[in-house]
Order: sequence, then C-alpha cells, then structure tokens
Amino acid sequence: MRLKDKLDSGEFAVLAEMEPPKGVDVSGMVSEASKVKGAVDAFVVPEMSNAVMRMSALGGAMILQEKGMETVMQISCRDRNRLALQADLLAAYGCGIQNIMAVTGEEPSFGDHHQAKSVYDINITEMMRGIKTLQNGKDMAGIELSGAPQFFTGATLNSGAKGEALKKELAVMKDKIEADAQFFITPPLFDINDIKSFLANTDTGNVKIIPTVLLLKSVGMARYMARSMDHVNIPDTLIKRLQKAGDKVHECILIAKEMIKTLKDERFSGVMISTIGWEGKLPEILGGMGV
Repeated sequence: MRLKDKLDSGEFAVLAEMEPPKGVDVSGMVSEASKVKGAVDAFVVPEMSNAVMRMSALGGAMILQEKGMETVMQISCRDRNRLALQADLLAAYGCGIQNIMAVTGEEPSFGDHHQAKSVYDINITEMMRGIKTLQNGKDMAGIELSGAPQFFTGATLNSGAKGEALKKELAVMKDKIEADAQFFITPPLFDINDIKSFLANTDTGNVKIIPTVLLLKSVGMARYMARSMDHVNIPDTLIKRLQKAGDKVHECILIAKEMIKTLKDERFSGVMISTIGWEGKLPEILGGMGV
C-alpha cells in the first residue's frame, strides 16, 4: 500500500530517515534500507541535512525507488533557485517519486562548506505554492506544462514553538495547508504532552501529523539537546534513566520503541524515525513492534 493510501485510510505509517552517502558508494544505504523494507512504509531522503554536502536527495530517492522502496524526497529552498527547484520536482515525478517534503534547509555555516552561499530565491511558503502551481499544470511563470505532477506533499512543523513563536508557526502552518500540504513532520518528540499542548492550539483539519522519534546515542547527546535546542524538550527523568542504564545504547533503543508505541496508541498518523547515522539500529527499533 502506498504511503498516501495508508495515511488516508487511517492506518499508522512508519517513515524512516535514510541519508544518502557522502560519495557514490550507495551499497550501505541500500543495504540498511533493505533490512527494514517490510517494516517501513517510506524512506525520507534528506537534502543535505545540517548543510553537510552529500549525494542529492533526488539521487538517493531514485536509487531506493529503483530497488522497490517508496521514498519521501526532501526539497530545500537553500541550494537552488526557482528554476532548479521546479526542474528537480519535474524530474522526481518523472522518475516515479510521488512523495515530497518541502524544507527551508539549514544555513551553510552549520555544515562542512562554510564558504558556500545560500540561495533562498524563494521561501518555504512560496515553494509550497509553486508546487501547487505545478500540480495545476503550469510553472511559476504561468507557462503550461506538458503533463502535470501530482505529489503527496509534506512539510515541517515546529510543534515545540511557544509564545509569540507559536503564533508565527501557526500562521505559517496555515499558509502551508492552503498550499496543499497534506502531512507535517515535527521535531524530535520525547514527551507526548509537548505535542498535545501544541495541537490544542490549532485545528489541523485533515492533514496528517507525523512526529519524529529520534534515536539518542548517549547521555551527552541528550544533555546537549536539552540544553541547546529550544524546540526539543528532553525530560530530566529520561536523562536520569539513561545515566542509570548499564547498556546505554540498548536503553536508547528502548526509549525510541516506547515512544513509537505511545504515538500509535495515541492515534497519531504515523512516526518518522531518525537515527542520525545509526541506520543499522532500525531493525532493533522496529523489531517486535507490529507497526
């Protein structure tokens, strides 16, 4: 069953992030994805996340699709102008990629090419509107297309926003929905109450909310995120749990499994699992989950 059909039917969908390689050896990416092919509904292929240069999301998604695995291709405002963005979207659909996720993209200063210049020819809302325009059979200059793509389109949602930031986030979210966003992926979630408070302040309508479950790697990582990431809340009780654990990696996997189960029990549309380079842990995370 395709991702869109599964979400539309109300079934719990499992997405997993799968980074393309920094190079041309795709064997590792394909191998790790193949191990969980039956348990994952679609692989989210990031577009140079954290501004680290890698194979493009279009290339990575095409390779996985050729192996019979459905993908969600990220497309970022950061690296391309409106001409290149539209060209990549048409190429993606022509190659069988039907799910896309629009992202702003982190500044190059976060990555490994600090001398790179951001493009940001259009912002995220303009790109979402541009995608809608393509689906209506015209490009962003109003010229008719020879065949129009029909994407299942997603975007990001900062469910950790508070105060004035929350008001701005809700306004941007409304714009994205009006531009036909059909699903939203949130930042990493470690406490179900954090997203409940966000959802209580908005009407998401028929769009699907898919929280991210991030696999922690260590106590240090948990502490750093709790201290440095305003939009991510890691409870002190969770950090203390990790501190006490004998096998901390195993405990991190258990925490991820528990959050996935909670999201399913709470009847969220699905989950997006992010392992940040630990894709080899996906079989352990998903093992025995029955999702």
